[in-house]
Amino acid sequence: MTLLITLAVVAVLVILFFIFASLYTDWLWFEQLGFLKVLTTQWVASTVMFFIGFFAMAVPVLVSIEIAFRGRPVYAKLNAQLDRYQQVIEPLRRLAMWGIPAVLGLFAGVATSARWQLALEWINGVPSGKVDPQFKLDISFYLFALPFYQAVAAFASAVVLISAIAAIATSYLYGALRFNGREVRISRTARVQLAVTGAVYLAIQAVSIWLDQYATLSTKTSSTLFEGASFADATAVIPGRQILAGIAAVVAILFVITAVIGRWRFPLIGTALLLVSGLLIGSVYPWVVQKFQVEPNVRTLEAPYIQRNINATRDAYGVASVQEEAYSAKTDAQQGALRNDAETTASIRIIDPALVSDAFAQLERIKQYYQFNKYLDVDRYTINGKSQDTVIAVRELNQSNTNAAPSWYNNTLVYTHGYGVVAAYGNQRSSEGLPVFLESGIPVTGDLGKFEPRIYFGEESPLYSIVGGPKGGSKVELDYPAGDANANQNATTTFSGNGGPKLDNVFKKLIYAIKFQSEQIFLSNGVNDQSQILYTRNPVDRIQKAAPYLTLDSDPYPAVVDGRVQWIVDGYTTSASYPYSAVQQLSSAIADTYTPTPQLALDDINYIRNSVKATVDAYSGKVTLYAWDDKDPILKTWQKIFPSTVKPISAISSDLMSHVRYPADLFKVQREILGTYHVTDPNTFYSSSDAWITPNDPTKAAATARLQPPYYLTMKLPGASQSAFSLYSTYIPSSKGAGTSNILTGYLAANADAGNTKGKVASGYGKLTLLALPKQNSVPGPGQVQSNFNTDTAVANQLALLQRGNTTVDLGNLLTVPVGGGLLYVQPVYVKSNAETSYPILRKILVSFGDKVAFEDTLDAALNSLFGGDSGASAGDGGVTPTPTPTPDPGTGTGTGTTDPGTGNGVSSAALKAALADVQTALTARATALKSGDLTAYATADAALVTALNNVFALEK
Repeated sequence: MTLLITLAVVAVLVILFFIFASLYTDWLWFEQLGFLKVLTTQWVASTVMFFIGFFAMAVPVLVSIEIAFRGRPVYAKLNAQLDRYQQVIEPLRRLAMWGIPAVLGLFAGVATSARWQLALEWINGVPSGKVDPQFKLDISFYLFALPFYQAVAAFASAVVLISAIAAIATSYLYGALRFNGREVRISRTARVQLAVTGAVYLAIQAVSIWLDQYATLSTKTSSTLFEGASFADATAVIPGRQILAGIAAVVAILFVITAVIGRWRFPLIGTALLLVSGLLIGSVYPWVVQKFQVEPNVRTLEAPYIQRNINATRDAYGVASVQEEAYSAKTDAQQGALRNDAETTASIRIIDPALVSDAFAQLERIKQYYQFNKYLDVDRYTINGKSQDTVIAVRELNQSNTNAAPSWYNNTLVYTHGYGVVAAYGNQRSSEGLPVFLESGIPVTGDLGKFEPRIYFGEESPLYSIVGGPKGGSKVELDYPAGDANANQNATTTFSGNGGPKLDNVFKKLIYAIKFQSEQIFLSNGVNDQSQILYTRNPVDRIQKAAPYLTLDSDPYPAVVDGRVQWIVDGYTTSASYPYSAVQQLSSAIADTYTPTPQLALDDINYIRNSVKATVDAYSGKVTLYAWDDKDPILKTWQKIFPSTVKPISAISSDLMSHVRYPADLFKVQREILGTYHVTDPNTFYSSSDAWITPNDPTKAAATARLQPPYYLTMKLPGASQSAFSLYSTYIPSSKGAGTSNILTGYLAANADAGNTKGKVASGYGKLTLLALPKQNSVPGPGQVQSNFNTDTAVANQLALLQRGNTTVDLGNLLTVPVGGGLLYVQPVYVKSNAETSYPILRKILVSFGDKVAFEDTLDAALNSLFGGDSGASAGDGGVTPTPTPTPDPGTGTGTGTTDPGTGNGVSSAALKAALADVQTALTARATALKSGDLTAYATADAALVTALNNVFALEK
């Protein structure tokens, strides 16, 4: 027995030490980061909430059991079964009386401790200065107070219900409550206890029902048209809940009377009346009002409430100031049409950040242990005094591809960081079709100036690394590959920043060895008193721990700022309790080609603000938060909870300000809302006659296509005085049936340029411009334009030639640019060999304006071809003389000639022209058959296409 007790004590001590190690490492991490106040506030709040929940559950249950036990009849005559129960339970009675409440209290404490944010928001809630249209209460009541009150009412109901069950079970077990056929006998003490418990429960329900009337403002109750109180809610549901709350309060008083006089008839009748009233007043009457009063006159009666929903939704999502502007887009591609849009034309991006990652890797990875993200980022830099759209990537570490012996020493002490950034002009290409780099190489060189190139904190950083050492000590961290062609040397370095907790004593080494389950941390002589352990290195993870109240953008992006590589992350404050605002699933709203759709979305919101801009230093890991929207009541509330953790906007340097951009996730949510809520007239809104949706990405197969993502471009919008770095998206008509029309109905753009002034945001930043296309004329949408590209005779022939042999064609992002009084579509076309080490090469540019299409080697040439030989403006690749596109060899995929398939000028043979005509005929027949669903005709046309292509290949040989 002594041995068992000793083992149990040892086991408990070991478990406690592991818990302590976890808590202490958190303490060290937050302390080093400078956000210890965030951790301690969470600990204190969670602990207080745990004990509140524990005692709020355990004490009432214990008291309920104790009262029922002490009030038991002394000489109660029990049946044999209850007598046996007592004999079994009696030896454990005291343990059960204290143990059951304690266990229930533990569960309740854990549940309530997780709601610490809700409690702190209620305590520190800041008024918004706006009121709801129904009750005239400040919006902060719905954001902070109402969710807390409802949670308290729900918890209190559970406590009272469990206490009642405990009292009933104890009273029955000890004879205070007996059943004899239909006869129920109850002792005076049990009667008083159960009546008082019933009164408390009904009083809580009265409060809960009263609170429910406010909840109608953020839910769909009687109407499925919109969130918020409808006519039936305002005239039937809300008054009905007020009446029901009063009835519940009266029934609670009847239970108190029963506790005094001992008559159960009145509370039972009252309870029955409450149930019947709940059915009639709470359900039947609102249904009658909705069915027989609202539905016959829905447009008239619901109009004021729809208007409330429109106003609240536009305000909650930050689009209240958006106004539709009519844009009579031209469809005639006239000569010189782009003369007034020369700056926009020169800035059109032809490098697709979603396709060139492999090209960056092959050209700039340098060593196999570096990597780039799959999707690169778009930013802008001032080069030679001119703002330049840039595709940028960070060269991060890839430990799985080091070719070194897989050892803890190498992975933890040697391969610790990435190195440098690679940036390319967005609007330029080389003569070979490669990106033109403005920053590249190792060591880094280029136009971005001098900066700290080492990347210790990034999206692909190792789980943890141990860095640092004494001055003058040996350097073991691999810095970058160095040496000449005859020497395989590498430069080494020692981390000199302050990026993680120090392992300056044996105890710290021990607790981190436990945390990461590696005895090497404790035993290795490579870990010294100056060593630091770096972990939680993903920028999003670091910011989330420092600011747990924020919802973070899905796309952190790197920028060279003030001589450092900084990760810039947008932070949002959100709520699902804004009155009358439409609810969106955040993760579903931001899903597109580059952002996956979640399997289960549990992040409903109806309010969002880009309240914080955050940065993470890629070298030191330092997290800095800036209050971007200092009027947001949620951010102001959390600034009270975590004081001094968020810097004012005035602290943003001019260099950082120049790289701040309008966040894509916020824009996606807003474009989803504006698809419906660009309509501000209640009658039009009700009829849904002018609802829009975002088109699917036309470059993807229909079966797998998701929404087309928004794109960053520098452009001058119609009516604007100058160009600005912008984020845009398009709209097509909404349709629930088959055959959605892919014509353009709207064009939404956000000014994403915050300027370059320290602590001051440019006046135009964040302005949303919504261009409404004419309803009389059809302007092709992205899907229609892509279809035109694919079925155009010349384009189809040229694409077929480009895809010969072991090469494939990748269609880049289809950009829509409002220039020339209309809408210009631009799409880069990349050719990629199927060889193992291949990468995409920009070979062609597709452009469209109205119903005209051009396909040339450069954007400049394509625009001139499209606009009658002279577009009136020069594109960024205007000075490039492309290397002639080789004709692929069907067998190897390599070039065998210099025939240019771009214009067809290299085709001189009549036989070859005839063969190409056969190709087009077959393509047209196949498309017609597919559209009509005639599979037999489709197969015949497909066979004819193969034959025609083989004839072309044979002629070119």
